[in-house]
Amino acid sequence: MASKRKTKVEGTNLPLPIDMPTNGFAYQVSETKEMKDEKPTLEATTLWDYPKQSYGKIPKGNNKYAGVTPAFIIWNLVQRYTKPGDLVVDPMAGSGTTIDVCKEEGRQVIGYDISPAHPEVIQNDARSMPLHDDSVDMVFIDSPYSDNINYSDHPDCIGKISCEDERFFDELDKVAAEIHRILKPGKVMAWLIGDQWVKKRFTPVGLKLYERLCKYFETVDLICVVRRGQSSNTGLWHNRARRFNFYLRGFKYLFIMRKPSIETDKEQQNRLVKWARYERGEIKKRSKTKSPSSTTATPTGSG
Repeated sequence: MASKRKTKVEGTNLPLPIDMPTNGFAYQVSETKEMKDEKPTLEATTLWDYPKQSYGKIPKGNNKYAGVTPAFIIWNLVQRYTKPGDLVVDPMAGSGTTIDVCKEEGRQVIGYDISPAHPEVIQNDARSMPLHDDSVDMVFIDSPYSDNINYSDHPDCIGKISCEDERFFDELDKVAAEIHRILKPGKVMAWLIGDQWVKKRFTPVGLKLYERLCKYFETVDLICVVRRGQSSNTGLWHNRARRFNFYLRGFKYLFIMRKPSIETDKEQQNRLVKWARYERGEIKKRSKTKSPSSTTATPTGSG
């Protein structure tokens, strides 16, 4: 009888519950709202969770493409931050998900990629886009977050640089500067990226990129997108994470940011926030009178 090959997994060996199977519990996908065939639902919170990559009868992008973007993300951004006829640009368009979504939603769209995998994606480096200054209504980008995937054979591909090398962030900084150049003042760009944990070393890729982006843009909001398509999303890997004391990557960051304009600068200067504060326990009645020049907000994160 041939001996079975054992997979060596490094890490601290933690005790497991007695009733845990040796190959791990079957991973249970959390219940999510059903998506209609026609359109997905406009998101209302900062946690986005999608059971599949695309929606509708016509596929958006290629769900077999390494690192393909969930089409729901682009649909939500297009609905919130553009109107029909606006120009959307994706500097790293990959299998063309952004192109397919925008065409269906009546938006003009240009997709670039250093190694195109879609007939309408133009071969181009994201660090230098052939577009005029202040000419684009929205930019979406789903960039490499290290050298974890063989994105292409192109020698200049940023995905060939490890995120443990500061050069990786220097190159993404060049992309951010180019996005800032082509985006119209007051318009929005959204950047999807994940962190890395390899060989007992964690690299906060999202936070390091966010620090760079803040040089060019102001933050609209930060979204966490649940990761579902990665190969580690199995019972075996969940068991290993518990047993050897490490965490699987469960989400990606979606940074939604705006190019500053004179109007937005004035709005920030004139903005006055008036918090509605409550005592713990019974909520006391508050006056409903509001100052016409102030914004009343409820506190978050309490409890």
